[in-house]
Amino acid sequence: MTDNQAGIVTAGVILIGDELLSGLTQDTNLKTLAEFLGPLGVQVREARIIADDAHTIRDTIRAFSHRFDYVFTTGGIGPTHDDITADCVAAAFDLGISEREDALSELRRRYTDNELNSARRRMARIPDGAVLIRNPVSQAPGFQTKNVFTLAGVPRIMRGMLEHIPHRIRGGAQVHSRSVTAEGIGEGDAAAHLAEIARAYPGVSIGSYPFFNAGIRGVTFVARSADEAVLDRIQRELTDLVDNLS
Repeated sequence: MTDNQAGIVTAGVILIGDELLSGLTQDTNLKTLAEFLGPLGVQVREARIIADDAHTIRDTIRAFSHRFDYVFTTGGIGPTHDDITADCVAAAFDLGISEREDALSELRRRYTDNELNSARRRMARIPDGAVLIRNPVSQAPGFQTKNVFTLAGVPRIMRGMLEHIPHRIRGGAQVHSRSVTAEGIGEGDAAAHLAEIARAYPGVSIGSYPFFNAGIRGVTFVARSADEAVLDRIQRELTDLVDNLS
């Protein structure tokens, strides 16, 4: 991977669920994952929301696994008929899948044997060779298959699972940011000058983000890079830009 050679470690996020696409549920997991991975030196390069469709899930996991250093999926590992992510992960890597005793042991921390009906036992079906990810909230485990981490879709449960992942991540250069905010100007006022700064620093992500608060318009300029010395220079240039436009 080209990014890898530059010391950059990448991640792709796959958000699974018809409820996300219909608008019934608003996703917050992407923000959580990005904030979790950033300090570990992993940059989220793409996120995709997909339906509960077996072929789409399988093909997306397979493609993302080749394109990114790490892949995170959320959703589809519960006890109902449309929870098919585990089967799709297995299919993506041509693996078998079966009920595993270590996963059942985790479920028994929450459920009695009488409560472990066939629906709940579906949550103990794990692709062959996958490593479990502890779930301190509801005990039904997630799992890691090669470079793919399969997590719950419920935000509180997913956050709990993340506690057991950092030691499995080999990160790269940590990305830092600098921001400069100006009131009374718009993106169009700064666009030409901002483009000049961006051309001078081709390895740095530089963006502008307008805001409108209580009748006050403005824009925040954000630069992101692993090189803090370069960011300091850009911050000074952005500050000069704002001063000249104000």
